[in-house]
Amino acid sequence: MNKKIEIQIGQNIKYAREKIKMTQDVLAAKLQLNGCDITRSAIAKIEVGQRHLYPDEIILIKEILNTDFDTIFYGNKKS
Repeated sequence: MNKKIEIQIGQNIKYAREKIKMTQDVLAAKLQLNGCDITRSAIAKIEVGQRHLYPDEIILIKEILNTDFDTIFYGNKKS
């Protein structure tokens, strides 16, 4: 995957998470409750583009953060 894209998606996830005032710990816990074996540290790495995301993680993150795929992939600007 393109490093710039990974960084941008991570920033978009962080933005969506912070917008609803959710911590990385809470996001990780909610992902774990839904079957994702993920830690707060892994969330931090995702948000800075240091860890790849799996499709099932993207879907759950979208649902937990109550956002849409456009926000996850494109942020506030749609391409």
